[in-house]
Amino acid sequence: MKLKSLPSSEMPREKLVKLGANSLSDAELLAIFLRTGIKGTNVVALASHILAEFGTLRALLAASEHEFCQIKGLGVAKYVQLQATVEMSRRFLAEKLERSNALTSPQESRNYIRAKLRDQPHEVFAVLFLDNKHRVIRFEELFYGTIDSASVYPRVVVKKALERNAAAVIFAHNHPSGIAEPSRADRMITDKLISALQLIDVKVLDHFVIGDSDIASFAERGWV
Repeated sequence: MKLKSLPSSEMPREKLVKLGANSLSDAELLAIFLRTGIKGTNVVALASHILAEFGTLRALLAASEHEFCQIKGLGVAKYVQLQATVEMSRRFLAEKLERSNALTSPQESRNYIRAKLRDQPHEVFAVLFLDNKHRVIRFEELFYGTIDSASVYPRVVVKKALERNAAAVIFAHNHPSGIAEPSRADRMITDKLISALQLIDVKVLDHFVIGDSDIASFAERGWV
């Protein structure tokens, strides 16, 4: 069926204007991004096919240029546009976080950190540096690879905290396995970092472990 044959209430753009973006399915949102279909396939059907190929919208957004361009109807121009859209979303979350208080708006912190770390192909250890009112100073990715006592250096974290004039920090790292449950190594390095930062009066507020769909909080478990 051609897209023009659909009732106006079922056409993605018109539906978004009338009901809002959250009323659209993943395929309908992607169809708006694609704008046009290909010969013999309308844009909504093409979007559905692309999502079926990748499995999920998230997998599509995280695809490499090569993976993306293997799909008929897609190309480098669309890949660039999509990555620009993803980055704008991340920057929007960053702006919201920078205007908030990390403790009074904990969900803002989680949303931003999840967006930054969840789809990384390897483990990334990052720090959210906060001032004495717990406002965000800066978010930095500091260490890469397997997170353990051998790869996360307390002296580097202390140095960065001093450079940023931070009064508090929130740690975060991802588990590429998708399982957010903290490991014994996670707890050990967190304890070492807490001890090191106590020497310069910097408080550790939390340590988030990012999985596919969950985030584990050390503070919620009483570990910090």
